Amino acid sequence: MISIRDIHKSFGSNKVLDGISLEVAKGEVLCIIGPSGSGKSTILRCINGLESYDQGEIRIEDKVVDRKGEHIRWIRTHVSMVFQRFNLFPHRSVIENVIEGPVFVKKQPRELALERARALLKQVGLENKADAFPKELSGGQQQRVAIARALAMEPRAILFDEPTSALDPELVGEVLSVMRSLAEQGMTMLVVTHEMSFAKEVADRVVFMDGGKIVEEGPPAEILAHPKQERTQDFLRRVTHPM
Repeated sequence: MISIRDIHKSFGSNKVLDGISLEVAKGEVLCIIGPSGSGKSTILRCINGLESYDQGEIRIEDKVVDRKGEHIRWIRTHVSMVFQRFNLFPHRSVIENVIEGPVFVKKQPRELALERARALLKQVGLENKADAFPKELSGGQQQRVAIARALAMEPRAILFDEPTSALDPELVGEVLSVMRSLAEQGMTMLVVTHEMSFAKEVADRVVFMDGGKIVEEGPPAEILAHPKQERTQDFLRRVTHPM
């Protein structure tokens, strides 16, 4: 479904992606782990065209990702993204946030979008918050609204960029629970995360990145429990046994 071939990306003299290649199958859950600055978020932003890339090629269902290309609107309509900081419109209610894309991008009739939004808010456990504003919600609730907003576009895939890192620890579980149910429903998901237990439980495959390169990839039981590369071993040691 998503094909990434030899992607390079630099910000000035800083090389952020150094020859990344990945294939993601329909319905697969791929978790990307690694230290800060390893290029994890950048690869997600390149997939949906928020960032350009300098070399290589990304295809989604055989459509080339190019910010100035003919398919970029299709790609952004069919590949949703959930951000670390929620990115909700603060001046719009919860339900207005959820229907924004369907009404203004997909040109859906408002009543149809509202009906679908209510169903999605129920799916993420927030049907009683439809008329609330983001500032009235906890971080976990805001992130669940962001997931409902992503689902409202009826995407082929969802990209999650560290969706729990801005949350208080006690709120992480409610977001991961929603993501777990999406995985069970067969949603194609690329998840940049530091939640190793989630990766172990839900991912079909785990990729460890460092220095803009893929150091190691494989099934979660293999990568998280028995990594072969010393750099992966060191990272997991630090994450699971912080000083």
